[in-house]
Amino acid sequence: MTEQTVLVEVRNGVGHLTLNRPAGLNALNLDMVRQLRQQLDAWQGDAQVRVVVLRSTGEKAFCAGGDIRGLYDSYLAGDGMYMTFFQEEYALDQLLHAYAKPVLALMDGFVLGGGMGLAQAASHRVVTERVKMGMPETGIGYFPDVGGSYFLPRLEGAIGQYLGVTGSHVRAADALYCGLADHCLSSDVLAELDQALNTQAWSEDPASDLDRLLGKRASQKIPGSEIKALRSAIDHHFSQPDMPRIRASLASEDCPAYLDWAQHTLAAIDSKSPLAMCVTLELLRQGRELSLADCFALELHLDRQWFAKGDIMEGVRALIIDKDKNPRWNPPSLAEVTPGRVAEFFAGFVPGHTADRLA
Repeated sequence: MTEQTVLVEVRNGVGHLTLNRPAGLNALNLDMVRQLRQQLDAWQGDAQVRVVVLRSTGEKAFCAGGDIRGLYDSYLAGDGMYMTFFQEEYALDQLLHAYAKPVLALMDGFVLGGGMGLAQAASHRVVTERVKMGMPETGIGYFPDVGGSYFLPRLEGAIGQYLGVTGSHVRAADALYCGLADHCLSSDVLAELDQALNTQAWSEDPASDLDRLLGKRASQKIPGSEIKALRSAIDHHFSQPDMPRIRASLASEDCPAYLDWAQHTLAAIDSKSPLAMCVTLELLRQGRELSLADCFALELHLDRQWFAKGDIMEGVRALIIDKDKNPRWNPPSLAEVTPGRVAEFFAGFVPGHTADRLA
């Protein structure tokens, strides 16, 4: 028997879906996506299930993304699975965004990429003090997907551009400040929360019941947000119109309070795929004006081209396969990424076009 990668349990009207690949940091593969979708579809029409909880086993990660190695192997094999994965993963995320019942995402440890896609779709987003959250895709030559083109540009100021381009991780205080989480719950209170869920008398308004239950145990604001402290610098630099000017703006930072951060951010930018960062910036610009469904459709439009024309295969080779940590990005510098090269990826996409929509 292979290990069950998604554990399913219903207790006291609460459907618990537990990601169970702790050795792989609960990264999603196609089988897990299908199990989650099947169960959510079944519970949608089940009057006995009032609330859904998304969680994971292990303390290291809620979900550290998608199984990137599997997608790399699929593209090399020419079997098409990698596109099936994206289509079904995005459809799962879209279902969660519109789910008819409250969905509580309990985030402990790493919440990256595909994990963010699940969590940001939930109606109730709870982090613990151990959370490390982010969209690190540009580091492997990819772009923020799983609805990132929708939720990142809707953050205040230029926070979404900063997080999307640099792939920076944020902790609990930042997650609350940025609007990427609703509550912070101490990890040692998780068992108490479970007990409360097990004994809650659900009313006709389970979302309000859940609000009250969390309100008694969790915080909606905690001190120490680094992004709050850096906010004016982030907004100034990352509101520049293109990546070369964002980089130049950071390089010209002369305020002592922001110098270390600016140098660190420059180093981060210089390690990432220039093409992926430029496409990410344009993706977030377009996503700000698009519906959720069109954002997913645009991400798929890019996916169909990216493995052949983008930097993801080289990024995965350098960082995951060969582990030489020396990706040969194409082109190698921001100055060599032409506006035309970026525009090519978006050519032919028509918002609202039903053929591009997810099933």
